[in-house]
Formats: sequence, C-alpha cells, structure tokens
Amino acid sequence: MTAILPADDRLIVGLDLPDRAAAEAMVERLGDTVSFYKIGFQLALAGGLPLAQDLSRAGKKVFLDMKLLDIENTVEKGVESAIGLGVAMLTVHAYPQVMRAAARAAQGSGLTVLGVTVLTSMNQSDLDEAGYATPLPDLVARRAAQAAEAGIGGIVASAAEAAAIRAIVGPGMAIVTPGIRPSFAQADDQKRIVTPADALKAGASHLVVARPVIRAADPAHAAETIKAEMAAA
Repeated sequence: MTAILPADDRLIVGLDLPDRAAAEAMVERLGDTVSFYKIGFQLALAGGLPLAQDLSRAGKKVFLDMKLLDIENTVEKGVESAIGLGVAMLTVHAYPQVMRAAARAAQGSGLTVLGVTVLTSMNQSDLDEAGYATPLPDLVARRAAQAAEAGIGGIVASAAEAAAIRAIVGPGMAIVTPGIRPSFAQADDQKRIVTPADALKAGASHLVVARPVIRAADPAHAAETIKAEMAAA
C-alpha cells in the first residue's frame, strides 16, 4: 500500500462545485490529504462563505477567490469581511487603487491579499479583443510591479509568467498559479498551463488545482499524485 504524503500547504484544491453539500462531501473524501481549499464565485454564492468560516475553524486554510474590483471604500470593507471569516487568502483585481485599498484593510491581519494580473483563461487574442494594446507578458509584469509597490501579499498569475514575476517581486511575495494540469489531466479551457513540477521550478509558491482532483474517480488519489509531482520538483 502506498504511503500517504502529508498535506502540502502549497497545493490548493479548488472547490468548484455547485453548493455547500457537494463541497462538504468533497472535503470529506479528501480528508487529511488536502489542507488548503479555494472557494470561488460559484460556491461562495451557494453557501460557500459560511463554509469558508467553518473550514477555517476546523484548521483548514481557505483561499477566497472573489477578485474584488470596486471603489476603494467598498474594497476595504470587503477585505474586512474576509478577515472576519478567517480565510488565509483573498483575491482582488490588480488595479493599483484596488490593491492599495486592500493592503490598507489587511494590514496587521493574517490575510494574504493576492492581485490577479491576467486570467489564465486569456491569451493575447483575448486581450486584443478587450482593447488592451499592451503585450500580455508586459501587462503581467507591470501589474506585478504595481502589486509589490501597493504592499499586498502576492500575485495570481500563470506559471508561464512565474519566473519573470519572481524576478520583479523578489522572494517574499506569494505567487499563486491556477491553470495547473498534472501529467494525467486534460487542459480543459485553460490556455496558459504547465505541470505542478514546472510551476514550482519557475517560482510559484502555491498551485491551484480543481478539475483534475474534484472530477477524478478517486479525488484523494489524484491529490496524492499531484503532491508526488510537487515533491519531485
């Protein structure tokens, strides 16, 4: 029988599920294999916020992926609410004024605010269509530098940009990378993807994996396989 690897806080499993009951069932199936979970819009709007608080109280870590983008006062109040839930990480869009507001609200707490540079589902054609004249790598680099200047705790970006971002922000900031696909998984709708080992080697500090785990016939085994790939990096 294969030994179970200890939970690795660098692996964040996305609970991209329709409601709290489904999420709780997945957490139960994963047991001690996973210690860190991501809750995004779908689940947050279907009982996920109370679940985030309950998971935090149970000793799990929670990454609340809400991608806040609003006026500064509203962002500050949203960050304060996230702190009240006990979550470990919270995303905001990487606009300078938004990041500065979030940094002010999070100061002195245990919350790591993460700036979302460019969604990993987007490529250069998507940026062109949206009216951005800046090349994708340059836009990511600019927003990473602005995140460091704003004083937030980290960046969300494709692992393909992790090395460049690490060179900009230095060793102290988190680089959280979605779009991770282990060797056994399909790309799905992610356009800028890499393997767990390659992401860590490139400078990522945390990896977000959802579908390859939660859609697996044996989610715990899938998580173990990913942790093994990470350990070999």
